[in-house]
Amino acid sequence: MPRVSCVLDARARLGEGAVWSVAMQRLLWVDIPAGHLHRFDPATGRNETWPLGRPVGCVAETARGTVMAALTDGFVEIDLRTGAQAPPRGPAPEAFGHRYNDGTVDPEGRFLAGTMPRDGPSDRDDTGALVRLDGPRAEVLERGYRTVNGMAFAPDGRTFYISDSHPKVRMVWSRDYHPETGRMGPARPFFDTRQVAGRPDGAAMDADGCYWMAGVGGWQLYRIAPDGRLDMTVDLPVERPTRIAFGGADLKTLFVTSIRVEDDSKQPRSGGLFALEIKGVQGLPMPVLR
Repeated sequence: MPRVSCVLDARARLGEGAVWSVAMQRLLWVDIPAGHLHRFDPATGRNETWPLGRPVGCVAETARGTVMAALTDGFVEIDLRTGAQAPPRGPAPEAFGHRYNDGTVDPEGRFLAGTMPRDGPSDRDDTGALVRLDGPRAEVLERGYRTVNGMAFAPDGRTFYISDSHPKVRMVWSRDYHPETGRMGPARPFFDTRQVAGRPDGAAMDADGCYWMAGVGGWQLYRIAPDGRLDMTVDLPVERPTRIAFGGADLKTLFVTSIRVEDDSKQPRSGGLFALEIKGVQGLPMPVLR
């Protein structure tokens, strides 16, 4: 089994949103309820923090060198040099009792982000939305989720993966995707997580086209082959891993965020940022927003 190291004992309430910046050679990540955007330098161990003033679900890097954050009042562009925040754009999930959760960027630089109830998963609320930010335009593509999660794209950009991590759903779907237009086909079951210990949380794609999933509640990561077969299971020292990002100069390091638990006697580094490498596994760079 690979050696898993806690590279930052962050004690985050809900660490999430890990994205590797190739330009900065840093890991961007967030603490959702704290409303904090972080930037971690694995070479030095330094972690910088930008308080955003409200919950932040996910972030993406832009071609301008800024960071776009999915906040409760919409998408907000942030200049990390000054901390300045541009006016929000697009749907504000707080208007319907939600917040943004997981997100990713398609091959053409569009930001896709999903919502969930602000107070946590609900058995009665299945109005979770998938939202797309395309340059200055933002729109709700669809509703019907409980907790949108696990978004990633196949290496050729023509398959889109999305999951719902609610305990009553626990499904990962795949969909045909057309990068040229952003149009996607109907969802088809890809992986039912009831066959593993963890529910589906944040995901990443490796260079071989395998889908990596953080198994929240299960103490594990999972690698799922393109045909939907469970290919690898990696044990972790924390129960609630949340998001995976491939990083480092060669994109061979898997960074994993996690959730802090109240009784941490069995997992004293919960809420920390973890890293591991697996021989023969390499990630893909995340596209930047146009």
